[in-house]
Amino acid sequence: MPRRTAALLVALALGSAATVGCSSAAAPDRADASSLAPVSSSVPPAASATTAAPTPAATPSPSPSSVSPSSAAPASVTVRGTVTDGLKSPWGLAVLPEGDLLVSERDDARILRVPANGGAKTVAGTVPGVTSGGEGGLLGLALSPDFATDHQVYAYFSTASDNRIVRLDYDPARPAGSQLGAPTVLLSGIPHGPRHNGGRIAFGPDGFLYAGTGDANDRSLAQDRDSLGGKILRLTRDGGAAPDNPFPGSPVWSLGHRNVQGLAWDPQGRLWASEFGQDTWDELNLITPGADYGWPTVEGTAGRPEFADPVAQWHTADASPSGIAYAAGAVWTAALRGARLWRIPLDGDRAAGAPQEFLSGTYGRLRTVVADRDGTLLLVTDNTDGRGEPRPGDDRILRLAVDGG
Repeated sequence: MPRRTAALLVALALGSAATVGCSSAAAPDRADASSLAPVSSSVPPAASATTAAPTPAATPSPSPSSVSPSSAAPASVTVRGTVTDGLKSPWGLAVLPEGDLLVSERDDARILRVPANGGAKTVAGTVPGVTSGGEGGLLGLALSPDFATDHQVYAYFSTASDNRIVRLDYDPARPAGSQLGAPTVLLSGIPHGPRHNGGRIAFGPDGFLYAGTGDANDRSLAQDRDSLGGKILRLTRDGGAAPDNPFPGSPVWSLGHRNVQGLAWDPQGRLWASEFGQDTWDELNLITPGADYGWPTVEGTAGRPEFADPVAQWHTADASPSGIAYAAGAVWTAALRGARLWRIPLDGDRAAGAPQEFLSGTYGRLRTVVADRDGTLLLVTDNTDGRGEPRPGDDRILRLAVDGG
């Protein structure tokens, strides 16, 4: 049995008071979310929660001798306030060196600049060539590791025929709306479909660009090493296959994924990724170069030596995980259908305890979470994407203070 089968399996009891009333059953080929339990339309300007870990069903407990007490203890989350609101289908988020934010709007193909401490947002520009529809459009954003000198922004977006990664120059000294240069295509041909387009991009501590892709609703692509679909890719800044990738000359870093929309690194440089399941299990995975994560043969923990098992998993009604971030000894996961923020405490490369949930239903669907340099989290809601139930002010970026317990 592989190392990860000792990882935590999270099967939340349907009758638990900690969950929003919903079933683990889903559509035969589930998109990132199909429904959201109605919640109050009143949104508090600030909220806090200290939640004990939910009681898992048939969940093996970590060995007490191997659990870090600080990371396994219940944590707290406090919403400090709203950084901005009135966004339309926000998706990607990047923090500029001076603290301001760039956020992408999926359907309008716009990149907005948001002041770090609130204030009027401005349109940096509209990315040409984007085709929106279904789960496609302007998705993830990332800044060059040398942004302070080269002023380059990377974006992942859909066209009529594929998904692609581009690089744009950004000049805030130019008039609002025309601050983006023409996109340079770095990688094209990532499979595109109405669903499962992946879309998260991020630079790793090694200086290479990582991209999470989806199977574009064609399951066979995830196991096809010659396809860019259903993979995590590792690229140079110019879009080529990074050196030392597990399959020489290929950008593929890992395979067997259904739809990856979350990428984050812990302080030891380990890569974590969120995974949308189909009917049964959503996943948090620790990514190993060249590993196969099993889709479509398996979903969730299988205990088969040829596949890497998840470190944590949820029923699909409780999560539908999109963006993730590392902070305060844990991975934090923004849940779309689950409409809550999950904390997965870590002890090295394993879960240190059961996941904890925060803000359940308070702000609706949650798309992206990013760790800011001051230790706070930036949380992006996504209720205006056609699947949520918008309330006054949606969509918004919230700033959260987190305590690791």
